[in-house]
Amino acid sequence: MKKHEKLILYMRAQIRSTTTNTKIAWGQGDEGGGLLGSCGGTKCVKGGGILLGPPLTPRTFFQRFICLLLTVLLRRHAVLLLAPLFYVSGMLLYLGNVISFDSSSLSTSLPSLGSIYRSPEAFSRFWPEMQRQPNSSSFSVMNAWQHTGTEVWKPCLEGLKFSEGLQEPGGFIIIEANGGLNQQRSSICNAVAVAGLLNATLVIPHFHLNSVWKDQSSFGDIYDEQHFIESLANYVRVVRQVPDYIMQKVQYNMSLIHNFKVKAWAPSSFYQETVLPKLLEDGVVRMSPFANRLSHSEVPLTIQQLRCFANFESLRFAEPIGAVGEKLVARMKEQSVKYGGKYVAVHLRFEEDMVAFSCCLYDGGEEEQYELDAARERGWRGKFRRPGRVIRPDVNRMNGKCPMTPLEVGLMLRGMGFQNDTPIFIASGKIYNADKNMAPLHQMFPFLYTKETLLSPEELMPFKNFSSRLAALDYTVCLESEVFVTTQGGNFPQFLMGHRRYINNGHAKTIKPDKRKLALLLGAPDMSWATFSKEMQIMQYRSDVKGHELRKPSASIYTCPAPECLCSQSGTLPESNYYMHKQDY
Repeated sequence: MKKHEKLILYMRAQIRSTTTNTKIAWGQGDEGGGLLGSCGGTKCVKGGGILLGPPLTPRTFFQRFICLLLTVLLRRHAVLLLAPLFYVSGMLLYLGNVISFDSSSLSTSLPSLGSIYRSPEAFSRFWPEMQRQPNSSSFSVMNAWQHTGTEVWKPCLEGLKFSEGLQEPGGFIIIEANGGLNQQRSSICNAVAVAGLLNATLVIPHFHLNSVWKDQSSFGDIYDEQHFIESLANYVRVVRQVPDYIMQKVQYNMSLIHNFKVKAWAPSSFYQETVLPKLLEDGVVRMSPFANRLSHSEVPLTIQQLRCFANFESLRFAEPIGAVGEKLVARMKEQSVKYGGKYVAVHLRFEEDMVAFSCCLYDGGEEEQYELDAARERGWRGKFRRPGRVIRPDVNRMNGKCPMTPLEVGLMLRGMGFQNDTPIFIASGKIYNADKNMAPLHQMFPFLYTKETLLSPEELMPFKNFSSRLAALDYTVCLESEVFVTTQGGNFPQFLMGHRRYINNGHAKTIKPDKRKLALLLGAPDMSWATFSKEMQIMQYRSDVKGHELRKPSASIYTCPAPECLCSQSGTLPESNYYMHKQDY
């Protein structure tokens, strides 16, 4: 008898053994090695090396189905490849009969903590306690930072001195800066760095008209063009336009100039090995678009310092923006006399486009959903409706990706200990559903100011309909604040943090909330004001400790200028960074 036939008989015996008084045992038959089949009752029957007992007939449909399936599989060896599939299917069928799932219980299960916007409920619980809280706390905007004096970091761009004295230029570089104000700023500084790396002449960058920002401003409308050219004179040649003799070669057609489609975060070696030969051959090259097209690692120190110099020294806002920006700062300080002219600036990213792009849900119900769906379609036609795209607002919130509401900003700052008469500047565009969403923040902090409230309509008029120029005004006021609060990622807070480090002895003086933790705390139905306040004070303390931060290899030098562009006067590393880098290696 063939081996697989013996196995079939054995499996039948297994099934029979569950319903009869049958015992199965492996052993040696009378007529050769085999299976001692069934020794049930009082006798066994011999046959072909197998001792057979009473007839083994499966009694249930399931048993008969298994026997038939095994027979087919074992007699047709090719079908054995499907055995795992049949096994899994059989197990699922079996479990389906054993375990009963109640679908209604799944649909009504409690959501994960922090996955739903419950900040209004938290505010209702906290508000009575906030009102009873004395307004004479020792903590205020005047003493928010306790670690600014522990380390003193000063600009150190000594490496640039070794590159003074320009050589004969190797050609002209044309770049197109795309994005908003600070993405364009990144493009400009990276273009200066590439020009220095290749010993090329940089043409004043052209600004691409962005479909979201819709600002037609040129370089000279935003920045002081003459100062930019003169400040870089010892390091990089900068001209306002391509010389006529170069344009004659391309018949005055800019599209005939070779355009490099540079990959994001390209290393400096790419420019030296790929761009430079073409630059020397043609005398001119284009690079468009040019946002984030130079790596923050594997770049020579002198080029890194050239980036810092361009960003912190050469880029100065044009006179109209600079003058009105200074006026805004002066007026904020006038409103902050009680606190020695010191104020808080909050970058509040709760405009409609930001809320829509985040795909987060708040408390506006179906009306909110309809409005944000329409905003997504206007700004990013079809992007959020692509087949297979999964949008999980609950996961976004738990991962800290949802823009903070004005209410949440107020709760956080009051929890940290800022008194309700603290002067606060709000840097923002048009807040989504402003009347409703700004009301609780006004309730917690009555002294709120914006560029619209500090300037007269006539003073603000030249900047209307120019988003980058308005953003430049906000940038100026935030840069000079004692406390800067970032509520959402992006280029604006990243550049501000680095700039503030550059002018504040290396300390960012910036509160960077842990939004994952905030979602958990504000989503907890039994959270008390005392516990929430304690957690907020810890969050503020951590922002203070991390004010001095060394740049990690992949981090932006525009956010963390140290150690390439800022040097410690004490010669020691900040304690927080020592442990941070110790963990990295």
